[in-house]
Amino acid sequence: MTGSEKPNARILAGECYCRAVRFEVADEFSYAMNCHCSNCRRTTGAACKPFAGIQHSKLRIVAGEGGRIIVGDEITHDAHCARCGSLLYSRVREGKWVHVAMGTLVDAPSIRPSAHIFVGSKAPWHEITDNLPQYRGHIADG
Repeated sequence: MTGSEKPNARILAGECYCRAVRFEVADEFSYAMNCHCSNCRRTTGAACKPFAGIQHSKLRIVAGEGGRIIVGDEITHDAHCARCGSLLYSRVREGKWVHVAMGTLVDAPSIRPSAHIFVGSKAPWHEITDNLPQYRGHIADG
């Protein structure tokens, strides 16, 4: 973290399944959604990926930095634990933001998912049962 977070910002802990990779992130997420795209389903092994978006500078790896597998390029990629395979976060938006996999957070964030995105490619066996808005593609696509 760079010191750009609010003076009293709560810091959340996050970790992979085997706890080899740990991180801290400011509880200052700008948005959170459930992504149903095929890539998120494959990388998580679940019906969707609940994620919370925040500036990359507000996430700090505190243990196991060298124990990550980066899938993608230097700018945009998914970061997984090399030992257990857990998806930790995705670096997006020209590398300036991260989508933290909410399931890796040890502490509860103040934000909750506000929408379902890419429901046009959701798993056919999964039924969305909440009342959150649903978007066929990205939220900007409607």
